Amino acid sequence: MRPDRTAELALLLEVAGTPKPGNVDRNRDLKDLRFEHFLAGAVGARGGLEMAADGAPVGPSFQRAVEGMAEQEGGNTQFGALLLLVPLVRTARVGDDLTRSATEAVVESTTVADAAAFYRAFDHVDVFVGDPPADMEPLDVRRGSDAIPALEARELTLYDVMDRSVPGDDVAREWVRGFERSFAAADRLAAAEGPILERAASVFLSLLAERPDTLVAARHGEDVAVEVTDRAATLHERDVLADDRPAVEAFADELVDRGINPGTTADLTAAGLFIALEHETVEV
Repeated sequence: MRPDRTAELALLLEVAGTPKPGNVDRNRDLKDLRFEHFLAGAVGARGGLEMAADGAPVGPSFQRAVEGMAEQEGGNTQFGALLLLVPLVRTARVGDDLTRSATEAVVESTTVADAAAFYRAFDHVDVFVGDPPADMEPLDVRRGSDAIPALEARELTLYDVMDRSVPGDDVAREWVRGFERSFAAADRLAAAEGPILERAASVFLSLLAERPDTLVAARHGEDVAVEVTDRAATLHERDVLADDRPAVEAFADELVDRGINPGTTADLTAAGLFIALEHETVEV
């Protein structure tokens, strides 16, 4: 299977896994964001994923993927996941090996033009981000394409932008840490047992249990993010998906009711699914 098709499948499997506390899954919708929006977003992103698989640069491929994703009515469904998947697809293009070092080489070779395309992607969809540091205010991604002149004046590549975004953004952290947690998630998926959707839910919980979700921290504060991680860790240690599934289902419902969405953890799960599928360590 071409890596762009594998990435589309990874997006679909990620949203279909359940329970994923606080996130849309096949049993839960958020107030204004529903399961079908994610299905449509995954299909809509196909064009940009195809570009990456065909060897197009990361930035324009990502911009096209986001533009297509945003055509459904729910708004932002998989922006962060695509920011991980596009360079992974670009790395895994036909005949190439998908390794951490190869992925690092891809992201480190991005250009100022890639960064400009990344900023244009924000013109297509509203993405929640925290306030930038004072010295980065002209480069606030919420300005979208209006920030490109400042970006070009500083000659920042897309990798440079990710490097400056690491505090408080674990998707950016993946870019500068060699996709460490994404590859770890793939290893966990391979080691888990049962159907792939059960594995995806289990790995999501394990990722949430090990590190506070940066989207939760940005929206609700660090204390809430730590609370969510501590509770996830307690559930994960008890292997509740195997022994006490109602406990994690209740936790999932509670986070939805409180409006707490660990979306970054879902992004990492999607990336892990793609890597595991590409490595053929899981099957569908």
